[in-house]
Parts: sequence; C-alpha cells; structure tokens
Amino acid sequence: MKTQNILIVGVGGQGVVLASNLLAEAALAAGYDVKKTDTLGMAQRGGSVVSHLRFGEQVASPLIPAGGADVLIAFEKLEAIRWGHFLKTDGAAVVNDLAMPPLSVTLGSDVYPCDAEIVAALERFTPEVHLVPGTAAASRLGNAKMVNTVLLGYASKFLPIEAEKLASTIEAGLPPKLRQPNLVAFETGRSMYLR
Repeated sequence: MKTQNILIVGVGGQGVVLASNLLAEAALAAGYDVKKTDTLGMAQRGGSVVSHLRFGEQVASPLIPAGGADVLIAFEKLEAIRWGHFLKTDGAAVVNDLAMPPLSVTLGSDVYPCDAEIVAALERFTPEVHLVPGTAAASRLGNAKMVNTVLLGYASKFLPIEAEKLASTIEAGLPPKLRQPNLVAFETGRSMYLR
C-alpha cells in the first residue's frame, strides 16, 4: 500500500490531537508503520492546531509535503482554506461546517468567506470537497466536543482502515463514560456520507 497522508486541522480545544491520536492507533492496529507530529502554536488561545499523520508499509518522516495530503480533515472552515494547498489533486477535503471568525473579522477589518467561496477555494486543489455539519450533529447527540469522532466517522470512507478497527480504537482510547457516546458519534459521521 502506498503511504497515506492525513492532515487534521482546527483550532485549540476542538479535539484535533485526540482525533489524530485515535487514527494513528487504528493505523498501528491495522499493521501499518505510523509517523505523526502535531503543531499546537497558540492553541490554548484559540490558535491553529495542525496534525500531520502518515502511515503505510514504511514511513520515514511525519511531515506531509504541500500537495501530498490524501485527506484533509478540517474542524473549522477557515482552517480548511489555510491548509488546502496540502491536498493532492485526487485528495478529499472533509470540512466541518463551523465558522470561528478570527479577530480581524470580529473587529470588522475583514469578512469571513461564505460557504461557496470556501468550497471554491478548496476546489482549486481537489474536486472532492465535503462540507459536513459535524458540530451540529455532535450537538444533537448531546456534546459538541464529539465533533472529532463525527468527522473521523465521515472521513473513514476515504481511509484504508476498516471502520471496525477505528471504532475499536475509539472504544479503547477513551474513558469509559465517553466510549458509547463517541461510538455513536463515529457511526453518525459514517452515516452522513451519501455516496
């Protein structure tokens, strides 16, 4: 199998690192060599969080080159645009339908792009762009923080790892009281994919 490159992006507090850790554990359980690195920046103040995850038969470096990501999982729409140039032309962008306007927008000096602009910006890199109501789905399940497992469920349709292996990793990697709700969130994300 060729090396799979997964870039997971968002802002502090959204569960980007947890999602990346769960996916890395699932890839290890599937028998792949796995490399991963996280960049947290000003995460505690709502800054960008980026996780590079690569797995395959043999992986030398954790860093994904620009134009090398098979899947981009974005927990916030503007972060998707910021990191879209990492996508391969046949890659897939799974983007949470959530806007967290930066200070420049809040203060009125900039305008947050509309959904059509966001999709168009990402389609410069790949035609496979999926705007997913992940936060809304997680909120309906009782906890908006489960957006990470909702998006993992949706993105699992693009990954060469069996859904059962991902679900087992979620079950093993979370505290007992969070296991069942997150498994439901994962399956909810999988069921949202309409193809």
